[in-house]
Amino acid sequence: MTPISINFADLNLPTLYPVFITTVGALLILIFDLLKKPSKLFNSMFSVGVVIAALYTLLNTGLNQVGFFGLVTIDGIAIISQAIILLASALFLPLSLTSQRFHEFEYSEFFALFLFMVTGFQVMVSTDNIILMFIGLEAASLALYTIIAMHNRDRSIEAAIKYFTMGSLAAGFFAFGGALFYLATGSVELEKSFFALEHLGTHNFEMLLISLAFLVAAIGFKLSMVPLHTWTPDVYEGASAPLAGYMSIVPKIAGFVIAIRIFEFLVASDVEWIKTMLWIAAVATMTVGNILALVQESVKRMLAFSSISHAGFGMVAILVATNEANTALFMYWTLFMFANLGAFTMLWISRHKSKIFHNRFDHPYTKFSGMVYIAPIPAVIMGIFMLSLAGVPPFALFWGKFYLIAATMSAGYIGLALIMVLNSAIAVYYYIKLIVYMFLREPSYTNRTIYMHNATLPFKFILAIAAFVSVFSIFVINDILTGYSSILKASGF
Repeated sequence: MTPISINFADLNLPTLYPVFITTVGALLILIFDLLKKPSKLFNSMFSVGVVIAALYTLLNTGLNQVGFFGLVTIDGIAIISQAIILLASALFLPLSLTSQRFHEFEYSEFFALFLFMVTGFQVMVSTDNIILMFIGLEAASLALYTIIAMHNRDRSIEAAIKYFTMGSLAAGFFAFGGALFYLATGSVELEKSFFALEHLGTHNFEMLLISLAFLVAAIGFKLSMVPLHTWTPDVYEGASAPLAGYMSIVPKIAGFVIAIRIFEFLVASDVEWIKTMLWIAAVATMTVGNILALVQESVKRMLAFSSISHAGFGMVAILVATNEANTALFMYWTLFMFANLGAFTMLWISRHKSKIFHNRFDHPYTKFSGMVYIAPIPAVIMGIFMLSLAGVPPFALFWGKFYLIAATMSAGYIGLALIMVLNSAIAVYYYIKLIVYMFLREPSYTNRTIYMHNATLPFKFILAIAAFVSVFSIFVINDILTGYSSILKASGF
């Protein structure tokens, strides 16, 4: 029998350091909890330190490397998407330091599960192996289901069960689609699969078609694509406000990366049915999300439906499949991260355990009536986030939409670009609606503390960062674009 020879140089351990740091950090939190129950402040700050250490290590990792015997891929997309995931995590964690005592933040398990979830998302975006993508997806999802339920309200339990049920279905789709993809192409590694398709063709076209249909359904669940979006508003409503904001950013960027890796080769190869499917999905998602956001009574549900619409905008970049479009997508999602997480943080600051304004919703529009007369600074900050999300110039997300639409037009999709502009105009209505309530309505409540109920120094710091980026992003747009574009070009995208 020939002995098995392993070349440990093929591990290329530095490519694993960012994932290794978050995993070890999660385990250390559990060990600390066994030895001596740490405080909420310690758990939060330690977790932030772990995430920042992982981000620092990531940014010092060289481009275009493979590790763990070829399973880990550190290319431009992996670095940019991991950086967005880790930065969003670092902004989210201090929001656990509320002035009020909320159930989930008292447990070390919350922070350990959060870091395990981050690890899962890191794995998802750092590989072109379908099996490893699936493992990362399940690791992140299982932790996220539990974190939602830990908010310890009836709606939170309901949201976790709905998310678990739909997520299990999506996981089954991904596993089945991946198995069929392997049968059709002979490999679970996308680079080898696409090489086989390009040079050898496939005799199993029907199997490939079915496999891609299942993969689209699985990815569509993560991205809240229509018609797989129905879970989103209920889950966001049941989750805590900052966690809902986090869910609107991080799982979606992981979904976009998987979509880029799987579908952009097929788009570049002029597979027309893939283009048609992505075109329909993008248009339906941005349009339906906008229309449903128009009729919401709750600001939180409005933001949930608007995040569906933003995901539709992101899907356009997958369809266009150019370096310019990918650069615009990552810039769009970076700017969206600050504006959307800031908006959900404003809801979290005014969160009460008792429903003061509405018998169902924590954040009805009427809650914010005349807010500028009672709490002018929070009203102005919330207005900034609404204007940014609406894409009103010169606020942050205007530039994301502008460059994404420009990339769409450059690729010849003029009709699609017009639909994007029309949807942007529709979105202005429901974002401005909240501004009208805050600035042009009479106050429905005269106690200022109602809007600053959970305000702490970490909250104010996070809000200051988000508002600053939303207002002054114009001064760094060119640097972001140049940096993202050069990283992607160096990786061959």
